[in-house]
Amino acid sequence: MKKIQMVDLQGQYAKIKDVVDPSIAEVMGNAAFINGPKVHQFQKNLEDYLGVRNVIPCANGTDALQIAMMGLDLKPGDEVITADFTFAATVEVIALLQLTPVLVDVDPVTFNIDVEAIKKAITPKTKAIVPVHLFGLPAEMDEIMALAKAHDLYVIEDNAQAIGANYTHKDGSKTKAGVIGHVASTSFFPSKNLGCYGDGGAIFTNDDDLAHKIRGIVNHGMYERYHHDVVGVNSRLDSIQAAVLDAKLPHLDQYNAARRHTARKYNEAFNNHPNITIPSGRDVCQGICDTCDCHVFHQYTLNLKDVDRDALVSHLQEKNVPCGVYYPIPLHRQKAYSDDRYNEADFTVTNQLVNSVMSLPMHTELDDEQIDFITSTVLNFINSNK
Repeated sequence: MKKIQMVDLQGQYAKIKDVVDPSIAEVMGNAAFINGPKVHQFQKNLEDYLGVRNVIPCANGTDALQIAMMGLDLKPGDEVITADFTFAATVEVIALLQLTPVLVDVDPVTFNIDVEAIKKAITPKTKAIVPVHLFGLPAEMDEIMALAKAHDLYVIEDNAQAIGANYTHKDGSKTKAGVIGHVASTSFFPSKNLGCYGDGGAIFTNDDDLAHKIRGIVNHGMYERYHHDVVGVNSRLDSIQAAVLDAKLPHLDQYNAARRHTARKYNEAFNNHPNITIPSGRDVCQGICDTCDCHVFHQYTLNLKDVDRDALVSHLQEKNVPCGVYYPIPLHRQKAYSDDRYNEADFTVTNQLVNSVMSLPMHTELDDEQIDFITSTVLNFINSNK
């Protein structure tokens, strides 16, 4: 059996080397390293894939989220509601812009932001909601958009983990994650479902006026050279990374299908175990079925009950099975974001999840032998420690 990795980028690269290398060589040949033809080509191809009017590439996913908020003219002190159970970048940019983060609890099944918790958190100072499509499953966007419309709020989708996922609306129509809110951000960090070979990110919007403003913000606030019309930043996707992404984009659906195959194999092994809650798709999808397109499994995350999670992590590491705990500390308990406004009773789900979740290897190159070894190692530990 080949070595099990949390993410196998070398194996993935080996299969597309004949496409990636010429794409990079083209950039090296024309030396258009910043804002070159490959950036514009990738931008157009991603717009077509997502079905969105505007993709604005930038330097990384955190910048993408910050720039999206800058484009909305949010003012210091404005409240922005987001999930407590996610990576810090989501709340980090809110604080950097001197906005007021308002953290709320998540749903115990999907791990995504709890719509009822959003409702309770809205005040006259609330200006935006940031749903995070956590681990590859879109949040409940129909409900969130309806809530935003009723209260005249912006919705900024954090789509760093769910590119390529479809959201099925109540009327049965489908929309790509990241194309439903007023604006969205994504990350092309190498381990993402669509990842480059360095840092990269992008902003999506169907609002042409907002897109125009954001295009200036990413380039020092310039629309014409040396004319700075808005306060901007320096955040551009370089041409080499765009070349990699454009070579990989045609494979994205295949990559996501491979992840779902692994998720189904994991689910088959763990299904109905009394100590394990397995991830699933949205209710309309009835689990991770053969036609599932609502979950793209950036992570495959178990929720454990009556299991010593940390001991299991150590056991897996001893058996050379990598794993991850995403996330071990809720944002409301992080020193940088603690606030006297928060009440522990409002975070019952998050406070439980940080002690019980564990993510298994998930990438495009896992084979059935590896999956069998991973699942048997997990089950042997749990069953022998009851």
